[in-house]
Amino acid sequence: MNITLLVQFLALLEEMKTREEILPEFERLLDRCGFDFYGIVRQPKPHENPLRLLLAGRWPEGWPQIYIRKKYVVIDPTIRFLGHAQRGFRWRDTLVAFRWRDTLVAFRSDPHRKRMESMMVEARNHGLFDGYIFPVHGRRGLMGNLTVGGRVVDLSPVELSLFDAIAKRLFWKLLELTDPEIMAELVSRVEVQMTRREMEALHYLADGMTSNDIGKVLDISSHTVDWYMNGIQEKLKAKNRHHVVAIAFRLGLIS
Repeated sequence: MNITLLVQFLALLEEMKTREEILPEFERLLDRCGFDFYGIVRQPKPHENPLRLLLAGRWPEGWPQIYIRKKYVVIDPTIRFLGHAQRGFRWRDTLVAFRWRDTLVAFRSDPHRKRMESMMVEARNHGLFDGYIFPVHGRRGLMGNLTVGGRVVDLSPVELSLFDAIAKRLFWKLLELTDPEIMAELVSRVEVQMTRREMEALHYLADGMTSNDIGKVLDISSHTVDWYMNGIQEKLKAKNRHHVVAIAFRLGLIS
């Protein structure tokens, strides 16, 4: 039943031209699939208010204000796990003692684990018992996500794949309708011209190698490696080598 609904919505999405057409149909789809809440948001940085990046959403009363006030975006395990995910995943708790499948399990030794647990408990107290989050990627890396949640809903692998497709199409369509200038910026080509040596050094840097290590592999001096690194840093407008790697990942220069 859900598969047919999801496929029909994907086809309908191609024909709809305005937010006023799209959002009521999407919310009707979520209601029929059993989801109470959702959010479509551009990827926030730690210092940014996610609500200002919200393209559309329907949340439990008071939850967004608590999420912002307590700065949960900084430690939210689903958002942090999202950076490593290539497809949608489930974030509900499936085991006792605050052990969360896919999310907190991946951060067992994290110093913020207690705050993560508190956030998940508070979310559950607001009716967010279960849910899924679907990443949206672009040429510059992770661009945003679609979150759906509320009651316990079991999606099949096929339904998960269809929701992934919906998340991507819906995100870009709403962004284009909401802010075409931001849309144009995010989909524009990233022009960074790297020499072969610079790309080699960049990949080894991402593997955690020092200038001495890279020099030995490439059979050049560490000073020459530093010369390449300075050139890479300048081209990417990075503050340091850690920033170089972060930007390179975001631009898809390394994976």
